[in-house]
Amino acid sequence: MDYNNKANDYFNHERPEMLAFLPEGCKKVLDIGCGEGTFVKQIKDKTGAEAWGIELMPEPGNEAKKILDKVFVGPCENFVDDLPENYFDVIYCNDVLEHLVDPYSVLGTLKGKLSENGVVISSIPNIRYHDAFKKIILQKKFEYEGHGIFDKTHMRFFTKSSIAKMYRDQGYKIVSHKGINRTRSLKPYLYNIPFLFTAMDMFYLQYATVAKRSN
Repeated sequence: MDYNNKANDYFNHERPEMLAFLPEGCKKVLDIGCGEGTFVKQIKDKTGAEAWGIELMPEPGNEAKKILDKVFVGPCENFVDDLPENYFDVIYCNDVLEHLVDPYSVLGTLKGKLSENGVVISSIPNIRYHDAFKKIILQKKFEYEGHGIFDKTHMRFFTKSSIAKMYRDQGYKIVSHKGINRTRSLKPYLYNIPFLFTAMDMFYLQYATVAKRSN
């Protein structure tokens, strides 16, 4: 997939809404899709944690090498099997799993890389977000775009319930599963009327999930 035409800030987001899920006492953290290392460096600076990264693209990956403890550059599938077992307190996957051909097997592998109380934390776009709902249901469109939910580099699409099912099917217990980046638009209220307000998940652009090994 071509990531070369992404916006200049695509590889250096700070993601404060995802930092909020960081558990206390984190000593070793892995950020898959770390970009230039901006996000996980915040954790390293705040906690002194050992910070690892995996980044697909060479240019941002080489930047991340300058500030993180260890960085692998290339597809994450090339490296996850060889990561140390029972090692990481936190593995972040911020808007990464939807870009993978098989996010299910990657999650299954990551489970063995967690420390005893370690967690995987992810954010994943919500295909039921109100703007996507409008395009698919009202406008009868499903057209790929340069960014957002219909990003042309997305290989998989998820809803709140399918994200939770993916984790459970891979042997995780969900600690937290909630919508983030809520829209300010009032349109979701209108769209909810025929559903008797049972589709409130369409307010959220993404879902953030924290999960640990179930056994």
